[in-house]
This record gives sequence, C-alpha cells and structure tokens, in this order.
Amino acid sequence: MLLYRLLYLYSWIVIIRALISWVLPDRSHPVVRFLEMLTEPVLAPIRKLVPPEKLGGMDISPLIVIFLIQVLQHFIY
Repeated sequence: MLLYRLLYLYSWIVIIRALISWVLPDRSHPVVRFLEMLTEPVLAPIRKLVPPEKLGGMDISPLIVIFLIQVLQHFIY
C-alpha cells in the first residue's frame, strides 16, 4: 500500500511539473528546480524515445509516465 501511495504522490508531482512548464517558469526558482530534480530522471529517457520535435514540439512524456504509474498501481492494488 505504501508503494501505491508513493506512486500516486509522484504522479501528482509530474502533473504539477507539467502545469508549471506551460507558464514558462523561472528555472532558477527553488520549487521549479526541486520538481525538475524529482521528475527529470524519469521523463528524460521517455523524451528520448518520443522526442517533442516529432510531435510538433509537444512533450507527451508526462502523459506516458502517468499512464505507466497507473498501470503499476493497477498491478499493486
């Protein structure tokens, strides 16, 4: 159950990071840097597999991560 909750929390962190990226944040802000530190190790490999340039600049890596988290949660619960 703990892993399920941690995955749930991480999915919200990914969502918040995606929302903040839409408003062109100050990348030196501590909150933005913290969110990038938590999410970039997971998002970067997916971004390499599905580069935003091939989708008109749209980065769908957060959507893929959230989908994968939900799949994992389904198997855990």
